[in-house]
Amino acid sequence: MLHKKFIPLSLVVIASLNAAEVELPEIGIESTIITEVSQKAQTSADLAKALSSSVPSIDMNRRSGIANDIYIRGQKRDNISVEVDGTKVCGACVNRMDPPVSHILASQIDEIEVIEGPYDVETFGTMSGGLKITTKKPTQKLQGEVNFGLGSWGYKKVGATISGGEDKIRALISASNESSGQYEDGDGNTLAQQTKLKAPLANQFQTQYENIDAYTKKSVMAKIFVDVTDDQELRLSYTGNRSDDILYANSKMDAAYDDSNIYSVEYAIKDISDIYKDVNLQYYYSDVEHPMDTRYRNSGAVSYSTNHLKTSMQGLKLKNNFELDGLKLLVGLDGSRRTWEGEKYSTNVATGAVTPMGISLTHTETKNSALFAKIEKSFGDFKVETGVRVDDTEITPDDATKHSNSYNALNANIITSYNLDKENKIFLGFGSSSRVPDARELYPVVDNITGNQELKQTKNREVDLGYELKNNLMEFKVKTFYSMLDDYIYLKHTAPSAYTFENIDATVYGVEVSSSYFATDEITIDMGASYKKGKKEDSATQPDKDLADIAPLRGNIALNYEYMNKSVATLEMQASDNWSDIDSNSGEQELSGWAIFNAKVKHAFTKNVDFTLGVNNMFDKTYVQSNSYVDLILLSGGANTMLLNEPGRYIYTNLDFKF
Repeated sequence: MLHKKFIPLSLVVIASLNAAEVELPEIGIESTIITEVSQKAQTSADLAKALSSSVPSIDMNRRSGIANDIYIRGQKRDNISVEVDGTKVCGACVNRMDPPVSHILASQIDEIEVIEGPYDVETFGTMSGGLKITTKKPTQKLQGEVNFGLGSWGYKKVGATISGGEDKIRALISASNESSGQYEDGDGNTLAQQTKLKAPLANQFQTQYENIDAYTKKSVMAKIFVDVTDDQELRLSYTGNRSDDILYANSKMDAAYDDSNIYSVEYAIKDISDIYKDVNLQYYYSDVEHPMDTRYRNSGAVSYSTNHLKTSMQGLKLKNNFELDGLKLLVGLDGSRRTWEGEKYSTNVATGAVTPMGISLTHTETKNSALFAKIEKSFGDFKVETGVRVDDTEITPDDATKHSNSYNALNANIITSYNLDKENKIFLGFGSSSRVPDARELYPVVDNITGNQELKQTKNREVDLGYELKNNLMEFKVKTFYSMLDDYIYLKHTAPSAYTFENIDATVYGVEVSSSYFATDEITIDMGASYKKGKKEDSATQPDKDLADIAPLRGNIALNYEYMNKSVATLEMQASDNWSDIDSNSGEQELSGWAIFNAKVKHAFTKNVDFTLGVNNMFDKTYVQSNSYVDLILLSGGANTMLLNEPGRYIYTNLDFKF
């Protein structure tokens, strides 16, 4: 545990079934910087729970024992972006079984920048927020670590990283293998048992599959950095993820496998001149293959159906940095091409014969080209940052019966901050950004959801205001925001059980608070909370004016005791208010409030050996964290959509060796 003067203005993260240990040293008006993500992140590869437990603006959508999704200020899917080392990553599943954050392991990450609002002009589609994930870099000195993890419900993991090199070349390789049985909720029900209690018979698990593992996950990351000259560097990287048999208990299908690859080639030249500081050129490519099927369900006992989806994303980005008399200027070009497609087929269990069932998502290309620029300048205690991006996007389906769509956009923002004195700071930001519809929203017919080819792009116009206090006794930060969403893409009823997408206007506003109180050199109290509201403004087809996906008031408080230099014990409470402001027209349900308690001790035997023992949800509380919304295809056992209960009491240990 770092000394109190470095303790972040944030929540201390309690490692859980789906959480990693992270530290948050800086929260700015437009983003939150999370550092040291890989340190002791051995409890699970899943990143969503770690983020939702540590950043007030982020909530999690529970989908399974792993591969869960995130919301930033109530926004999800294409309203937020995810980058890994500059590579824009997309999921293949139309039902969000493989969200972008599931394609990178927490243990591979060095730093995350959480963009909050329309304040990123470098990345295509950062409308309401996003993640910029930076993974570990190779070191010149030979070093490494080996990690072992065990937990309740048969969770086990082993991971290793080694890095080293010389003056001109450095390399890193990291690998992990983990698996888990089905977690049990506070009532002792596994994922399969929750389905048995809440879902129709056809969607329940066959008897012989009721006790199978919830998932297995393997990953490898490799990097090579080469100093071509003293001021030129070549960076090569690859990340591969292989996940198998992931159970999605409240969905109609489970993932047979989920394979992803992320490639990047980057060339940087620095110190070009006194004014021209550096230039960076990057080519990236990522792909995901995701077949989901019904082989484990009663409906698949004789013949099971598969929806096989694929996506790829490739891009080229050029960035130039200049500096003159304290003014910093970034000018860049950005181009990308995404493909997305899906097909359905059935498989006879007895014979293995495969029968095509048609296209589930027509092959679609989304091509984007953009020019962007950023300027930063300080005037004493006053600082100004501004950015602009011009986008041109073409979306083209292969299906001749469907037409192409073209979109143009001008995105811009300005962020100001002022130091009132050494301890007090205020900041203010204005931003406008947009995102185009995706292939799922434009073209497909998936179960009861039909695409709309006439959709307009969505624009977010937002204002953010905040205040920060920092001294030797405490740190405190409050951030407020007001977001106006024009032509927001939302589902509407076309029949009692049929939907299509439409453009509406909406607003989202809220407040986020974080603080740390340094009681003594050994004792720290960390607190954080968020509150937001979402409203539809002008849609005659949306009688319920509450916007979906807007979680209620939530917060954490943690007591931390540091002992024996680097060892720490933590007791934490996480709590949520009742979820009563819901979009009942879109399937959301009123949910009860909840509070859970977690405890952890991380003991440093030596500077190279750490042992962690922890328990989450100490009192085995049965509760639901995430609500439903009809843009997810979930099971229904009656009047209500099936929601997954969170894990019950979870006990875990980690053992970490460094050299």
